[in-house]
Amino acid sequence: MSRRTPRLRRASADALTPLSPCPCGLPAAFGACCGRFHTGEAAAPSAELLMRSRYSAFVTHDTPYLLRTWHPSTRPPSLELDPGLRWSGLEIVDAVDGTAFHTTGTVTFRARYRHHGNRGELYEHSRFARDAGAWVYVDGTFIE
Repeated sequence: MSRRTPRLRRASADALTPLSPCPCGLPAAFGACCGRFHTGEAAAPSAELLMRSRYSAFVTHDTPYLLRTWHPSTRPPSLELDPGLRWSGLEIVDAVDGTAFHTTGTVTFRARYRHHGNRGELYEHSRFARDAGAWVYVDGTFIE
């Protein structure tokens, strides 16, 4: 099952406001979409929405959110994001389970980026699980 994310013109991470289009590609403003998860106003109700919010956190360089939503068994002690990396688009290829009725789920996605002017793409199959009732990222496998 393929769900292409519509291409939207996005504000740069520096200019992102609650009213900006959400970097995750859903047709909502950042504050009403992934931003509410970043602030702790709400918890992502599915593995796919957590994946989207984590992508948005990479765009906005929100390392505390990334660490907070990482499973304790696989979470690194710290995280340093490359300031030369600019994320430019997300496509959800597939999502299996990961809803209110599940304890685990997977999301396969493609994330486009630019690194010092060079284009690239991250293609990953990610695993998610519930930890204390909240969805968290467990790990991912790169797909070539």
